[in-house]
Amino acid sequence: MALLTTAAVQAAENPFFKPFKTPYETCPFQEIKLEHYMPAFEEGMKQQMAEIEAIVNNPAPATFENTIVALEKSGRLLNRVAGVFYNLLSAETNDDLQAIAQELSPKMSEHSNAISLNEALFARIKTVYEQKDKLKLTVEQAKLLQDTYDSFADNGANLSEEDKAVYRELTKKLGLLTLNFGQNVLKATNAWEMLLTDESLLAGLSDDTKQMLAENAQKKGKEGWLLNLKPTTVVPFLKYADNRDLRRELWEANNTLCLQGGEYDNRQNVIDIVNTRLAIAKLLGKQSYAEYVLKHRMAANEENVYNLLNQLLEAYKPVAEREYAEVQEYATTHGFYAKVQPWDWSYYSEKLKNEKYSINDEILRPYFELENVKKGVFGLATKLYGIKFTRNEKIQVYHPEVVAYDVTDSRGKHVAVFYADFHPREGKRAGAWMSEFKGQWKDGRKDSRPQTIIVMNFTRPTQDKPALLTYDELTTFLHEFGHALHGMLTDCTYESLSGTNVYRDFVELPSQIMENWASQQAFLDEFAVHYQTGEKIPAELVQKIKDAANYNAGYLCVRQLNFGFLDMAWHTLTEPFEGNVIAFEKAAVAATDILPVQCNTALSPTFSHLFSGGYAAGYYSYKWTEVLAADAFSVFMENGIFDKKTADSFRTNILERGSTEDPMTLYKRFRGQEPTIDALLKHDGIK
Repeated sequence: MALLTTAAVQAAENPFFKPFKTPYETCPFQEIKLEHYMPAFEEGMKQQMAEIEAIVNNPAPATFENTIVALEKSGRLLNRVAGVFYNLLSAETNDDLQAIAQELSPKMSEHSNAISLNEALFARIKTVYEQKDKLKLTVEQAKLLQDTYDSFADNGANLSEEDKAVYRELTKKLGLLTLNFGQNVLKATNAWEMLLTDESLLAGLSDDTKQMLAENAQKKGKEGWLLNLKPTTVVPFLKYADNRDLRRELWEANNTLCLQGGEYDNRQNVIDIVNTRLAIAKLLGKQSYAEYVLKHRMAANEENVYNLLNQLLEAYKPVAEREYAEVQEYATTHGFYAKVQPWDWSYYSEKLKNEKYSINDEILRPYFELENVKKGVFGLATKLYGIKFTRNEKIQVYHPEVVAYDVTDSRGKHVAVFYADFHPREGKRAGAWMSEFKGQWKDGRKDSRPQTIIVMNFTRPTQDKPALLTYDELTTFLHEFGHALHGMLTDCTYESLSGTNVYRDFVELPSQIMENWASQQAFLDEFAVHYQTGEKIPAELVQKIKDAANYNAGYLCVRQLNFGFLDMAWHTLTEPFEGNVIAFEKAAVAATDILPVQCNTALSPTFSHLFSGGYAAGYYSYKWTEVLAADAFSVFMENGIFDKKTADSFRTNILERGSTEDPMTLYKRFRGQEPTIDALLKHDGIK
């Protein structure tokens, strides 16, 4: 018997090269080693290129099935490997994974370009596209054809050979730049810490926060209280710490991250990313990167984006200025005679909020014990959509803290696998997000169901208390869970159209609408009980939540507009940028300034949404979909927050449909009309 080659042995041992013999073909994380990733990626790319060649060399005339559908089905091994690798790169990374990502980035760019710039393949796609009116396609098939054609055209298929070579280099460069940007942010965040050994410096902080800081120190083998730049430290410290000098130091560290020279400084990466994106847009015949991106958004163009941002700024900025003046007056009457600075804002606005409404995080936390919150959020999905969540310990996870659930419908039929990862770790980037290990698609009678994950950085349990969430963490859970519902309830034929694969300024609708339940008494009564006494959250506390819901609504909106204007400023540039990142940012957001401006700080070098995520020329979408979400939730308010008929309509017209139709068509089918900003203004107490 012939001996197996080394490559064959490696292939036989690589879990990616054989079907996952696990529940629902979920990832066997415990079997996957670092050395498995690169061979699996390379084999995945090799297999997809063979599938592309089979399409190109098919002697039969190009048809929807043998070209468009065949292309859609290509690359499943590659997608499977990427689904695992890139999720872990964000949620459980290390130096070895990041080194693989560095090596992989140009290879993936080259692979993508080899497909999108394949002339023979595009010729077949074009042939089918030019016959589209004669093909009697379904709505979903027509959308797949249009998206496929646009994807190739938007990625250089119509360029000359010379320009295609330039495009290849630019996309390869952009992939590495965005990867480096994100890695710098994570490393810089993890590198900063401050050890306090004098407990008097912690005055104002709750016992829970102090215990968390003490445990931070213990994990590093130190005695005292260790500050870091994770949200679970920064947010409570800026809100409650009496020591102004320490608040300032922490705020400045957070707002000068990747901005102080050295290996993690991201200013040049910002410039290079912006200029590379602009070069790609120019190569494709657009004046700016925003023009290139917005072609496939509900907003459609820069003018509509700025119209929204300016309308909201006009409505909210006067309110924000009054809110700042009120906080300043409060601080002054309580003996603080200086101007309220950014590191003072959370501290004094929280005290004023507590005085006005007698409510704060520490009052609410005992009612939001994480295990109870899970039951409440899952129970809401059951009430609205009839789905149930059952923990399945046979499904492997990538970290002991991650929990996997089998999601079933009212008949017990499998709907999805759902993973939840709640607490911060050094290998996890900041923030909260939803993703998937595998999307949903149909092939004949097979409906291959999705494997969805939400990742958060919530307050950890301490040695003597369970994880008690803030109200903001509750709304964040609902937000990301809304994305997860969009991913799990999808019912599409083609994976590229399913779930959350929708326009960027539509994708936040299912997430933002879920936040509205957080202030509803009937929902809170389902799960919000005191973790020690079992007492239900009192009605007067829920009323205070509602009364306080619009506290600083003007400031919070203008802060989001600040991010939107900054994004658009970078991505509406029509000439390469060679200036000062800080100065450019200050000018871009000047109209949104409420708090005193600090000279040597900037958001851009850590703005991962723009420079290592998918929100370039798209950050406005948070406000765009806030308008949609407020308008859509008004239907639930009219009919009942658990109304099954309304929920069924939202599921059928929004959650199940993915990107199979134009999003405004889907929205109007649910709502009966186009949205206006009026519902948001009413929701926020502005109108």
